[in-house]
Amino acid sequence: MRTGSTRIFIITSFLLLSETIFAQAEKTADRGVFTIILMAIVVIIAFAVILQVANSLMAVEAKKSGIDPEMAGFSIFPSVNELVSPGKRGFSGGEKVTVLKKGFDIKLEGAAPGNIDGSASANTFAMQPPNFRGIAPIPKVVVEIGDNVKAGDHLFFNKKTPDVKYVAPVSGEVVAINRGDRRSITEIVILADKQQQYRQLPAFDLGKSSREELANYLFDTGGWTLLRSRPFDTVAGMHDVPRDIFISTFDTAPLAPNLDIVVEGQGEAFQKGLDVLAKLTPGQVHLGLNAGGKKAPSPVFAEAKNVQKHWFSGKHPAGNVGIQIHHIAPITPSCTVWTLGVQEVIVLGKIFTEGRWNTERVVALTGAELDEPKYVRTLAGANVGELLKGNLSGDNVRLISGDVLSGQKKSAANFLNFFDDQLTVIEEGNYYEMFGWLLPSKPVPTVSKSIPSAALFPNTLYKGDTNMHGEKRAFVMTGEYESVLPMDIYPQHLMKAVLTNDYEKMEGLGIHELVEEDIALCEFVCTSKQPLQKILRTGLDMMNEQG
Repeated sequence: MRTGSTRIFIITSFLLLSETIFAQAEKTADRGVFTIILMAIVVIIAFAVILQVANSLMAVEAKKSGIDPEMAGFSIFPSVNELVSPGKRGFSGGEKVTVLKKGFDIKLEGAAPGNIDGSASANTFAMQPPNFRGIAPIPKVVVEIGDNVKAGDHLFFNKKTPDVKYVAPVSGEVVAINRGDRRSITEIVILADKQQQYRQLPAFDLGKSSREELANYLFDTGGWTLLRSRPFDTVAGMHDVPRDIFISTFDTAPLAPNLDIVVEGQGEAFQKGLDVLAKLTPGQVHLGLNAGGKKAPSPVFAEAKNVQKHWFSGKHPAGNVGIQIHHIAPITPSCTVWTLGVQEVIVLGKIFTEGRWNTERVVALTGAELDEPKYVRTLAGANVGELLKGNLSGDNVRLISGDVLSGQKKSAANFLNFFDDQLTVIEEGNYYEMFGWLLPSKPVPTVSKSIPSAALFPNTLYKGDTNMHGEKRAFVMTGEYESVLPMDIYPQHLMKAVLTNDYEKMEGLGIHELVEEDIALCEFVCTSKQPLQKILRTGLDMMNEQG
């Protein structure tokens, strides 16, 4: 709520006015005038109190409706910024901007420059069933080692939903079907053809077809597997009809790719993907746009049609689609919404514009341990070691599919996760710190202002590593999580409810609104070094199993 400087100004003005009037009354000794003026002051103060109570009641009602009044800017009292520069909206063209005041940007070395390098390539690719949360650990595989497949051919399906097919990202020979714990299938590896071949998909008239016909078409072509359902962040159910669909067009995670670069030249496919999504929901397709960047968003985003646009400004995690959902139309236990990334929307659109399953995507190779961070063009599920060949500056490194906060550790023999468009390489923090935080150390990214580099040089780029700078400790209440999570949720109370298996508290505290990436920054600032993302996933799985 906007209470600070504006209200201080009002109260100070009242006090100064009172002092002036008292002095004037003493000089003139006019008790009648003094009494009238004093009564007027009392009336003004009483009116100010009534306004304050009304403002507080409005905040209470906003919270009951699932809206954070501070984040939404609900207040009777105008802010100083509104008084000084009313209507200033950056790139939004006068539309409302949701300004998120909570959050933190982790500034790391190794960002990719803004051009796409064609030198990096991969020869092997994989479909990884664990990337698609909600399917059985052992799906039904319909190919064998040695089979030749085209991009878009069926590879496996979930036994509970056999109509939904998971398809090959590339054409080539199936060279391995790797298994993990309890015989679960972890990877179906394909050695790609030098010249890609595609399964020709049947034509589909979007305008003349029903939603049911569209859904059946997406089941067979692989398009349905791009849709992720919330709560729980699982593959969309066959019979689910989402209340709304949400897409964020910018990413604020550390070293995240610039999605304006990703979408360049893909305007037709992106718009077609939006049109397909609009037919799958009776509600709205919501597009989150960046109002706080250095440049205006790509025209592909800003001029998109058949969507409802929302502008956001703030530090990470402002770009997370879950944060945007919270401020647009929060998730409740009784509703279902779907989310997609920008590159998934493009792949979905190409099913209709190209008539094929084309998973080509731009991936950002980032991190201080790369000789040359860059953007590369590849296909979904590319081999990590092949993408990084000849580009590592050392051997003691951590390879991460995704960003440093919520990505997954990989080895050079592993593959990029299906939904990831970032590969991060940082130093492995396998060293011991004598006396830990008690002694001055090298500059590290931190929210703490007690470290001079963080307090005096906020724009410094750091060479981060994986060292946690401490061990797991007692789970203490600090208020750190709430300071970086721009949601009307108490994450620390929620985490403790998960640990105690308190289903009612988990639901009441808003677990349905969160997935791992939303809580990742809280894990970064956690003094107790708690694995919050793992705890949250445990709670989500428990709630999902309970129905």
